Amino acid sequence: MKKVLFFLVLSLLFNCKSNSSKNEVIKKETPFVWEGANLYFLLTDRFNNGDSLNDINFNRTQEAGILRGFEGGDIKGITQKIQEGYFTDLGVNAIWLTPIVEQIHGATDEGTGLSFPFHGYWARDWTALDPNFGTKEDLKQLVKIAHSKGIRIVLDAVINHTGPVTEVDSVYPKNWVRTDNQCTYQNYQSTINCTLVKNLPDIRTESNDAVELPEFLVDKWKSEDRYEQEMAELEAFFNRTGYPKAPRFYIIKWLTDYITEFGIDGYRADTVKHTEEYVWQEFRTQCDYAFAEWKKNNPEKVLDNNPFYLVGEVYNYNIVTGKIFDFGDKKVNYFDNSFHSLINFGFKYDAQTDYESLFSKYSNLLQNNLKGFGTLNYLTSHDDGSPFDAQRTKSFETITKLLLSPGTSQLYYGDESARPLIIEGAQGDANLRSFMNWEDIANNEKTKELLIHAQKLGKFRENHPAIGAGTHQMITQNPYLFYRSYYKHDYQDIVVVGLELPLGIKTLDVSKLFKDGDLVNETYSNQTLTVKNGKVIIDSQFNIVLFETKRD
Repeated sequence: MKKVLFFLVLSLLFNCKSNSSKNEVIKKETPFVWEGANLYFLLTDRFNNGDSLNDINFNRTQEAGILRGFEGGDIKGITQKIQEGYFTDLGVNAIWLTPIVEQIHGATDEGTGLSFPFHGYWARDWTALDPNFGTKEDLKQLVKIAHSKGIRIVLDAVINHTGPVTEVDSVYPKNWVRTDNQCTYQNYQSTINCTLVKNLPDIRTESNDAVELPEFLVDKWKSEDRYEQEMAELEAFFNRTGYPKAPRFYIIKWLTDYITEFGIDGYRADTVKHTEEYVWQEFRTQCDYAFAEWKKNNPEKVLDNNPFYLVGEVYNYNIVTGKIFDFGDKKVNYFDNSFHSLINFGFKYDAQTDYESLFSKYSNLLQNNLKGFGTLNYLTSHDDGSPFDAQRTKSFETITKLLLSPGTSQLYYGDESARPLIIEGAQGDANLRSFMNWEDIANNEKTKELLIHAQKLGKFRENHPAIGAGTHQMITQNPYLFYRSYYKHDYQDIVVVGLELPLGIKTLDVSKLFKDGDLVNETYSNQTLTVKNGKVIIDSQFNIVLFETKRD
């Protein structure tokens, strides 16, 4: 790091209550708060290969372009890492997986070599999992193991389009999709009623006309001996909801089935601004219904009383606009009655400023214009070709700013290990999608140091909702100190953080916060210190310290 970062974290947790015995103090459990979650985003195919027997399916044996074919990652591989404690050590309390539904069987050629649907965004059958990713039993185990560790699972929902047409994948019927009108993105209509790119059939989400199921899907279900069951479930869904049998409602039904069957905790919705806003309101209604049904049918498995989480990808949405996204000729509110949070495409620009400018800006926006809602901040992603640090020269700064900023943090797989984002021979977004660099984590000392940094800040964030969901206030500019406070019902969390303090032995004035004799735990170097004369003196080999204490 060019700048030495030195952190002082003083945590005042007034989260205790007394029972009938005045002398007995019971600590309340730290609540899970989506607004301040530490969410880990990974490509299912590129994270960890837990079952090499599912690496090839549907005769996907042709040679692909660089990083445009399946690499072997799967659901079992993710579960393995959950069991090993990888995510727990990172303080991760939610994992977002790219889509795992059955993809097109073939490949496209976009001038970069053959491209297979390893990324999951080219759906063929929403009712089945792609065998390259795993089975429904694998998904059931993933959710079960994750929940046992206090980790929520977020899947990825695509309603806007099907997968491309290939030599082995026919197009959906014309009353399901449009293929002849490509988006120009000049206004609202030219962003929605059109195909995103050539050969990506656009679902007619605006239509309320009843349609029959595609013949290929009927034949597929019959060959798998599940046609009658699927049809009976569809009939029950349409009878319950009163919806017409229009394309979008079939897909909404199929996606919400993953909630009632597996108990997933949230969805990240893809290409939101390319679909009418009322579609997401309908999706919200059915997600909430499905989540309530799952909780009712599985009371012993319910983690908390949080609602189902919906976060949307509205490309180029910036937190400064609050609830509004402006198409130029129309302004749309994607929050009310639909999304809890939107992905913030502006964070990578704001992160180029100093800490106080970044933190105070986000606190003000989240506590005012977006009060009651959230934002999902990222500095690296799977399809953003201009990440905050493409060269991976500022990896410590990336982790620090991401994990200490107000809002939900999105760690993209490999942020914590400086996984390369520029790959020789790769083109476009393929650079962002290399396989997880487990070898570096095992053997590279600099990588290990970065991972430890991410683990300590991540655990701190997980343990203190005030960091992501609290109100920010600067205490002093030099040395730079601020506090965050979070209150929910009778739970209170107040943390104080100091940045860019001098190295070596430090004498820190904490008299406004602590009284003489108070013990503080320095978790970064695992020391316990005592406040004397209103000060704490610490000598640590690290350039970061995290102080934590509790007052009962």
